[in-house]
This record gives sequence, C-alpha cells and structure tokens, in this order.
Amino acid sequence: MSQAQNKSAKPLSKTRILVGRARHQAGALSFQLRSLGATVIEIPFIEIRKPKSFHSLDSALQKIGDYDWLILTSVNGVEALWQRMSKLHLDKRSLKGVRVAAIGPATKKAIELGGIKVDVVPKEYIAESVVRSLRRRIHGKQVLLVRAKVARDVIPRELRLAGAAVDVVEAYETGAPAASRARLSSVLKNPRRRPHLVTFTSSSTVRNFVNLLGARKAQLRGIHFASIGPVTSATLRELGLGVDVEASEFTIPGLVKAIVRACDVPFPRD
Repeated sequence: MSQAQNKSAKPLSKTRILVGRARHQAGALSFQLRSLGATVIEIPFIEIRKPKSFHSLDSALQKIGDYDWLILTSVNGVEALWQRMSKLHLDKRSLKGVRVAAIGPATKKAIELGGIKVDVVPKEYIAESVVRSLRRRIHGKQVLLVRAKVARDVIPRELRLAGAAVDVVEAYETGAPAASRARLSSVLKNPRRRPHLVTFTSSSTVRNFVNLLGARKAQLRGIHFASIGPVTSATLRELGLGVDVEASEFTIPGLVKAIVRACDVPFPRD
C-alpha cells in the first residue's frame, strides 16, 4: 500500500468493537469508533434505573442552601438532580452560594447546560483526584455527594477524614439488562460478528459483563479488552479478564485514542 493510501485508510477498518455502555449513552463512543472505520456492536451491559426511593435526595435538595459544596460524579447523577429539582419546583437559584465539583468534562458540561457554574474539575477524572482537588478546601464544610446507589466510598471517606461533614444520597441505581444475556451469547458464538475488542467505561460495566457472561468465559478466548482508566482496569484484572488497552485520559475521546494507538500493532482479525 502506498503512503497516500496509508494516510487515507481508517485506522479501525475491519475491527469489530463491542460497546457496552447504557443504551442512551452509547452514541458518542459508537459514533467515534465508526468514523474511524470500526464495525460497532452495541449490547448494553448496564442500564440506569430510578432508585427505590427519592426520599434522601429530595430531603437534601429541599435544604440545598445549607451545603457549601455539591459534588456530582456522573452525567446520570446530574440528570437525576435536574429532574428532582423540577419535581420539587426548585430552580438554579436554590444553588446560590453552593460551590460545585464535577468529576470530569462530561459531567461538567451536563451541569453547565443547566445554567450552573462548575468550580472544580480534577486533573484526573477519578474519585481520588476529586479528593485531592477538594481536601484543602472542605475542612468544617457541609458537602452533598450525589451518586449511584452502589459506588466506591473514596470520596466520602477521605473528605470526612479531611474534616468535612458529608451527606451521600443516591440519585439512581444501575443493573444489567436481562435481554443482553442472550444477545451477548449469540454474538460470541458467531465468528462473523464476534468482536475483536470489548470496551469498558466503568467498573459497573465490567461486573455486569461478567454476570451476563455467566459460565461462558471460554468464549472470550482471543478477544481484547479496552478500559477507560485505572479504576476500571483494576476491576477487569480483579475479575480475571486482563487489560489490553487503557486510556491515559479517562474520557470517551481518550479511550478512542488509546484504541487507535493499540491498533498500530493490529489486533488479530479473521
């Protein structure tokens, strides 16, 4: 192939990639991968569900002005926040005087679309970096952390150790979509659809993937795994899947860049 042809070739051509994000969030990752030539298979490993009760979130929002800091760790949390504020007839003026921290750029964008200024976004988009960004600012402060029902306890534990009073409220919960079990099995059995690479964008997607897979780990032979960052990678290793690609910037664009770099040494393709 000539140098000109090499430059015009799409780097992920003939690469089948399984995207396991929640159905309503898969679009950005799938679009970027397809634009680079990949064949994308979408099977959600995770779905976002309402919590059994909004009581704790609603109670916190009704006294939101008592908090010094609001921390949001996902777009899903932001969306739930806006929905409950609307339900309670609270507008953005309720947040006057409350400083806001977002775990990363996607969460920041979702907050700002609601007309709220974000004061802190950590250098790395993980819980540990949120703690480093806030540790010196929150002694004696009241902090509200809005997150999923099941999440790592790094932020509340470390901020409490730094002298903050932290209220943790659940805004949503996650689960594995039942319909994905049969779809995943079918794709893994079909040599024409079987992915070369599976992407994981959170520890929850890893755990749910393993649950959906069940006892069929042997079907993963030869398949590679791509992680959005070190926390997700740790979960992959913990569950015996390994990590072939890890993003150095813990975002969807960062994950795509890491996959493209890895494909400079092409994955085995049939």
